[in-house]
Amino acid sequence: MDERTLREAERVLSVGTWLIVFGAVVFSVLTVTPLVARVTPEGWKWTAPLLPIVVDAAVVIVVRLDAALARVGGRAGGWPVLLRWMTGLMTLALNTGASALKGDWVGVAVHSVAPLLLIVASEAGLAYRRALAAAVAAKRAEETAQKAAREQARAEREQRERAEHEAARDRAERKEREEREHAARLAREEREHAAALAREQAAAERERERLRLEHEQRIREQDSAERERLRVEREQREQAEREAARRAEAERVERERREAERRRAAEAERRRLEEAEAEERRRRVEAERAEAARRERERLEAAERRRAELLAAGPATDKQPEEVARQTVADAHQAGLSIRQAADLCGWSVGWVTARYGELREAVPA
Repeated sequence: MDERTLREAERVLSVGTWLIVFGAVVFSVLTVTPLVARVTPEGWKWTAPLLPIVVDAAVVIVVRLDAALARVGGRAGGWPVLLRWMTGLMTLALNTGASALKGDWVGVAVHSVAPLLLIVASEAGLAYRRALAAAVAAKRAEETAQKAAREQARAEREQRERAEHEAARDRAERKEREEREHAARLAREEREHAAALAREQAAAERERERLRLEHEQRIREQDSAERERLRVEREQREQAEREAARRAEAERVERERREAERRRAAEAERRRLEEAEAEERRRRVEAERAEAARRERERLEAAERRRAELLAAGPATDKQPEEVARQTVADAHQAGLSIRQAADLCGWSVGWVTARYGELREAVPA
């Protein structure tokens, strides 16, 4: 069995254990809560679910910590065993208590299934986890031993290869040393022969050196004359380029001056046109303001005249027709008369006039 199979088995065990724990916890809370509520004073019955929840929380803690310790191969002593059995027996007693008090032994047997299954599943799960942890540890120890054996074999093989390499290197060094001695002997003979040839060639070499120096001297004189000629030509060319550059610079400055004068003239013309346009806009705005003020004065004078006419006409003796009344209300609204005054002038009710005033106010643009 490989480590992957062991891990899958542990995962199945964990899922199954937690499903049993979850089912037992839910069943315990639903079963024990009515029993605790029956023995709890009035006003405190809302605390009935606390006891099964506390006991089941202890069960969850025991199962979780046992799983963690079994995974690392640890043991926590006798207290965890006591806690595990005590919580299991408490869960058994609480679940079967209600049926036992009634003498219902069938109910006791039914309600003892989940607690007993939880106790046995906890113990079996712990044993399974310890067995799986031991199996995983043994598998890892076996893999470690195999790896160590492979490492040892590789080290022995490398040592043999290193020894063979050392022997081959010694043979190569010995052969190289012999070749160097033979080469040194040949080189010494060649040096002696070369010394004789060198002495014979020295005189010819000195003659060739004298001829070479004379030839180089002639070449240097020719090069000097050529460089002088090139220098004079370069200076003349640079002088002509500087003169052309001065002329181009003078032309560029003149172009820039004319362009600047043109831009200044255009800017002056643009400012003059803008000032004339601004003056025209100012005169037009002043004329519009004067016209608006005149129309406002005429409107106020007309409203005042209409107000005077309406007040002079006095209250209506009869109720005016609706069209006439609407016109009268509109004139009263424009003249600034109150709703009561408008109602007196047209002979209609204050409510009707109020509605017309609202319509007129909504019709006036903001």
